[in-house]
Amino acid sequence: MMKFPRETVKLPSLPQGMLILPLNHNLHSPPQGNPTKVSSESESGLQRFRMINLIWKLTKWSKSSTFAALPPIHTQTRNINTLGVIGSGQMGTGIALVAAKNARVQVLLQDQSSAAQQNSLSFIEKLLAKDVSKDRITESDAQEIKAMIRPVSDLSDFKKVDLVIEAVAENLSLKQSIFSQLATICKPDAILASNTSSISLTKIAASAIAQPTKTTISSQQKSSSTSLSPSRVVGLHFFNPVPVMNLVELIAALQTSQETLKRARDFASRCGKIVTVSKDTPGFISNRVLMPMINEAIICLEEGVATREDIDQTMKRGTNVPMGPLTLADFIGLDTCLSIMQVLYSQTSDSKYRPSVLLNRMVDAGWLGKKVGRGFYEYSE
Repeated sequence: MMKFPRETVKLPSLPQGMLILPLNHNLHSPPQGNPTKVSSESESGLQRFRMINLIWKLTKWSKSSTFAALPPIHTQTRNINTLGVIGSGQMGTGIALVAAKNARVQVLLQDQSSAAQQNSLSFIEKLLAKDVSKDRITESDAQEIKAMIRPVSDLSDFKKVDLVIEAVAENLSLKQSIFSQLATICKPDAILASNTSSISLTKIAASAIAQPTKTTISSQQKSSSTSLSPSRVVGLHFFNPVPVMNLVELIAALQTSQETLKRARDFASRCGKIVTVSKDTPGFISNRVLMPMINEAIICLEEGVATREDIDQTMKRGTNVPMGPLTLADFIGLDTCLSIMQVLYSQTSDSKYRPSVLLNRMVDAGWLGKKVGRGFYEYSE
């Protein structure tokens, strides 16, 4: 191993108290004055100037670094007062409810199916009635929360919202189509979030390019619109059931701005969720770890290793989790599990993510889990 002499690098000795800087000095701007005119009573003045200059440069570097830590959630940002939710399924319904109930924002719930919207609103009313019966909220609170959630039929209704959360099926082309429209419809400072649990946010963000309208705009405005739209795309992965699970994964696309991350994190916290941060990698944190376990449990059932009950009991009692992997798959939705595994397998080519034959067959049969009354187990209302 090559050794260097200790004298190769010499650090200047700093006088005692050197790091105590003036309280009124602004580290966000460079030090003022000429270092050659610093008081000559001692070298401390010159060293102080150099130290402040170094700290200022390091501060600038850390702010521009791609890997700079997320700011604390109390950092002042523009408030989110209106939310648009795309999709009135399990996830969209849950997100709409916690946003109105906990964050107290106005919610527009968009779905092309009026029947699906009505089912969503009925389910929200049922959950609020349960909260009232358990004295968690008052009847007045329940009525106020219900009034904050309004169904809409078209994405054009999102022109003035501060945040949109897309909660549709795990289909990249579908999500890209939606975000392409949102980039043109929504106001320039609106956050465009996806509830995806596995798909690349960077690919989704790349589709969020505002298209020019009939109104003539300058090339500079076009360039600004094109550059800003992907920077406001972010991942907000809520967990099912949303009103119960107190976690949100925050995922930054390559294009996502720090301002977007700050505002998205603040909103998730207002919804009463703990926020974890993940890189934009297949499956993020949760599904990268969870899906191989669920898949292996299904393979064990398929190969006759054990019954569904014994598989679930072994994992539930042996690892001290609230439910076994097969029950959990039913709660997530077997179609959702299959979609996630397909994305993970296609992006990683890792065999542990290859969906089992039994899972494919159950989805083909329409046995999608608890939401339809049948999966690995049967469910009644």
